[in-house]
Amino acid sequence: MKTRSLQQSITPIPTTDGAGVRLSRSIGKTQAFRLDPFLMLDEFSSSNPDDYIAGFPDHPHRGFETVTYMLDGNMLHRDHLGNQGELKGGGAQWMTAGRGIIHSEIPQQESGRMRGFQLWLNLPAKEKMKPAAYRDIRPEEIPEMDLSNDGKIRVVAGNAEIEGQVLSGPIQGGTTAPLFWDIRLPAGARFAHAVPLGHTAFIYAYEGRVNVEDGTAQGRLMPQVAGALSDGDYVAISTLDQPAAFLLVAAKPLHEPVVQYGPFVMNTQDEIAQAIVDYQTGQLTSPAPRP
Repeated sequence: MKTRSLQQSITPIPTTDGAGVRLSRSIGKTQAFRLDPFLMLDEFSSSNPDDYIAGFPDHPHRGFETVTYMLDGNMLHRDHLGNQGELKGGGAQWMTAGRGIIHSEIPQQESGRMRGFQLWLNLPAKEKMKPAAYRDIRPEEIPEMDLSNDGKIRVVAGNAEIEGQVLSGPIQGGTTAPLFWDIRLPAGARFAHAVPLGHTAFIYAYEGRVNVEDGTAQGRLMPQVAGALSDGDYVAISTLDQPAAFLLVAAKPLHEPVVQYGPFVMNTQDEIAQAIVDYQTGQLTSPAPRP
């Protein structure tokens, strides 16, 4: 089996989004740091309500999917389709913007820690104008398993085979066949698993340092840094002298042009121009015209 190595470390930059929510952006901090089909990865983490209380009021999207995974806190999602769901610690939200969606995400707390991630996952050209969809995933819907080394894995998307047991996440299949796993390891532990050959894959160590084992000494990844992995069908990650927690994410690349203007991600400038016009005229969220 071909072992994946740490190909690139992507140190995040501090930024704000929504109505002033403070966050750290690694993947997608510039166009050069996209990892096809991943457009952006944000981590938000603060116990200061001034950093998150204003949330993300109504805003549009077109052409991609957003994946929000919460560790701590409580946000309320609403969209123009009438969907509403509370996003709580341990839960997730998988939203397909498709042709267009207008939604908001507003904190439901005035104090305490708000911590989680939002990942933008691109859609292929043939699916960018499909109807919008929304999946609210409660914490208890995400399968988890204690590992024999006292670690733990939670599977949001895809399947993981651990010690002869298959954990199937609530999100399955699709054009990009994504994997989204949250893994915690004690000090001096190891996690190894197959990853589909050809999938783009990265890890994000959100607590502690990890080491991507490839037979060299070049695989150490610091906390709050995204690590792009080389191609291969196997990954092995170990902790050092402290516990660590990390996301392992993978998906099939699209190999298509990407043109982005804020919340719109299409394949051409003309499509972006049309998205802007559609939003300005209220057509972004209207049903697609019949051929």
